[in-house]
Amino acid sequence: MNTPSSQPNARGPIGIVAALHEEINELLTWLSGAQCVHIGSRDFWTGELDGHAVVVVLSRVGKVAAASTTAVLITQFNVRAVVFAGVAGALAPGVAVGDVVVSEELLQHDVDASPLFPRWEIPLTGMARFPADVSLASGLLESAGAVLADPHALLGPDVMRAFGIAAPQVHRGLIVSGDRFVCTSAESAVLRTALPDALAVEMEGAAVAQVCHEWGVPFAAIRTISDRADDAASVDFAQFIAQVDSRYSVAILRNWLSTTAAA
Repeated sequence: MNTPSSQPNARGPIGIVAALHEEINELLTWLSGAQCVHIGSRDFWTGELDGHAVVVVLSRVGKVAAASTTAVLITQFNVRAVVFAGVAGALAPGVAVGDVVVSEELLQHDVDASPLFPRWEIPLTGMARFPADVSLASGLLESAGAVLADPHALLGPDVMRAFGIAAPQVHRGLIVSGDRFVCTSAESAVLRTALPDALAVEMEGAAVAQVCHEWGVPFAAIRTISDRADDAASVDFAQFIAQVDSRYSVAILRNWLSTTAAA
């Protein structure tokens, strides 16, 4: 571990965060020289992924869990960047199951301190939308496009058929987060009306973006679309993570590390 600093260490490791065990299990099998550091009820796995120093950690689900985990990554491991990988529900009409969304901005859709502050604005920050790091997001976007160019090789025809994945696309835009699993058509309709440019909804990313913003650490989220955030959102959720999301995440992160992150 490194001495805490208000600025990211350019030579520090890259923090990779996910919320569910199934989302990091595959990634951990690729980690060389892995060592576990237990802090704050979490296991932080240090090691190398394809020759690059990383810290992989399970944050658990929700904004507080993700934010506290990120604070430890920054203050105890002095990471130079943070990437959050996992699943999300689609909100925008053109985003389908099996697609990937890379964050451009992140917003906490369940924050409302009005009339003291505008809706969605994080009090005393003057911000509602936290931008992802442009360079980091661009690199992940490029890597996601390269990986999804041949989904049959990555997933196989049986998996693609089982989850109705045809020609997965990569999107970049607004991801919204809240402490609720959005799993009804009514809920997703409310979000689409309130935030018409939102591409996807999940439960952690915007909180991580806020912490990284306050510490000056580059951040981006990459989300595999597991459902349409509707009444069928929980169907085959665990199987989708194991058979689709985990494969996407490992392939995209390894591609990114071998290209953009090495620069």
